[in-house]
Amino acid sequence: MVTPDLSLDAAPDAAALASPREAAAWDVLHGVLDPEVPALSLVDLGIVRVVRETGDAIEVVLTPTYSGCPATEVIERSVIDALHAAGLGPVTVRQRRAPAWTTDWISDEGRRKLREYGIAPPGRGADAGMPLRFVSRRIECPRCGSRRTEQLSAFGATACKSLHRCLACREPFEHFKPL
Repeated sequence: MVTPDLSLDAAPDAAALASPREAAAWDVLHGVLDPEVPALSLVDLGIVRVVRETGDAIEVVLTPTYSGCPATEVIERSVIDALHAAGLGPVTVRQRRAPAWTTDWISDEGRRKLREYGIAPPGRGADAGMPLRFVSRRIECPRCGSRRTEQLSAFGATACKSLHRCLACREPFEHFKPL
């Protein structure tokens, strides 16, 4: 049996999976939405790090967006319920907090979905590694594409987002903070 790449700093690659059951589990997890940002699946968000067959069970390794995330238990229950409903149980879920989740793990598809949902996606790389007070680039409005925007509040509906306003179309929007 080929072992999937378990390095957690690389994005999961469902195509590299060894078993059809693991691939089926990945397909199911692509449909499990994040409870706080329902435009994204858990896979789009990058918190599903590993899916592997262990004997008769499917093991899923999740890295929460941050250690105090209030949705962690809901996410774990959603993963278990979805895989059981698809006939892929029994399921075990493990939380892995190191390395810490980063917004660089959000897929390109996830970034597109955020924009379409009206949330400006986070920057990558250098922006994601900078303390938030040092990120000075103008956030692009997800509605009209203008960079003439201003931050209204460091916090939006959740701690992982900030509130902005577009000076061109005058619409408010949230920005997923880079981490």
